[in-house]
Amino acid sequence: MSSTAQAQLDAAVLQQGDAATGRLERLFSRLFLGLVYPQIWEDPVVDMEALEIAPGDNLVCIASGSCNVLSYLTASPASVTAVDLSPAHVALGRLKLAAAQTLPDYAAFYQFFGHAGMAGNAELYDRYVRSGLDGSTRAFWDSRQPFHRRISLFGKGFYRYGLLGRFLGAVHLIARLGRVDFAPLLTARSLAEQTAFFDTRIAPLFDMWLVRKLAGFRASLFGLGIPPAQYDKLAADGNGDVLPVLRERVRKLMCDFPVRDNYFAWQAFARCYDPAPDGSLPPYLQQRNFAALRNNADRGRIENRSLTGLLADQAKGSKHGYVLLDAQDWMNDEQLNALWREITRTAAPGARVIFRTGGTEDILPGRVRPEILARWAYDAEKSASGTAQDRSAIYGGFHLYRFQG
Repeated sequence: MSSTAQAQLDAAVLQQGDAATGRLERLFSRLFLGLVYPQIWEDPVVDMEALEIAPGDNLVCIASGSCNVLSYLTASPASVTAVDLSPAHVALGRLKLAAAQTLPDYAAFYQFFGHAGMAGNAELYDRYVRSGLDGSTRAFWDSRQPFHRRISLFGKGFYRYGLLGRFLGAVHLIARLGRVDFAPLLTARSLAEQTAFFDTRIAPLFDMWLVRKLAGFRASLFGLGIPPAQYDKLAADGNGDVLPVLRERVRKLMCDFPVRDNYFAWQAFARCYDPAPDGSLPPYLQQRNFAALRNNADRGRIENRSLTGLLADQAKGSKHGYVLLDAQDWMNDEQLNALWREITRTAAPGARVIFRTGGTEDILPGRVRPEILARWAYDAEKSASGTAQDRSAIYGGFHLYRFQG
């Protein structure tokens, strides 16, 4: 599976740029074989509002950490089919789907994925979940890396692992060098307190020599799952300098939403979910949604392949919603047009496509062939609203297209 997955990743990432860029792209491709996102970094609440999920809808999406897949299932669509080029992401998503069906109750499910750092989680896996997995997924979580089974990560603080988890660990190290303690942010009682914390404690970090130096390397954002092509789009928003773009997105994450309502802020600055009984959680982890998730989990499916390849095997007019995450930022024009040909062929009347971009602008006009794009209508109002409401704050733009037939 590794050689096939590597070939798929190379096809997605390698854009045949200059030699230095090519070396970075090859490194990124190899890193992406492993776990990148222990938690997805797109807000599923924004997604679900834009998708307007209805019974009977068949959705397709990119899995990443699969918080989106499971959250969509709580809305009771007919199916959610997800793909990911990382075998680790596929294994994580399949683990979540199986756990929703096999763990005895919500308390066990929340312990496993909400705490994700309790010693008893490996026992829960062995007793309930393991037998419900397919062979390759079971082998992935049973394998030793290097001294303990992979599943033991759920007893050690799972969200601290993967490229994103380690990137956030590095962020905390830099914060400690700047003598920053995030506790006042996490206990703030108003947006004004959060903004004051950013202005006095965080903004000065962006003037540190170390931060400015690191931000200048395109590989520095690999931990956010950002390849060289997407780094360049971010830098373009800052007139060639990525640092002011990062500063503004950190400000949005810290200041634009009440911290008690933003689990992305908790993951970034506490490296866990808010442990309070009413703490913010993704939809799939909320107790009120557990019964629907359990009932619908068998409608979810995750495959290790490209989205274009998956859609090529689907019937004409069979899909109602498409979630592309930020994958199009990685694509050249040929790949982009191949994807949208399949999206257009498989779209049912009124189908919705949502995606995010590292930069602020919609990347489709001028790149997707006019005869394809003319069959879709861009929803500027919903796109602007989604951009403003996305609590993860990492992307420059959220975009929604509707199929016109």
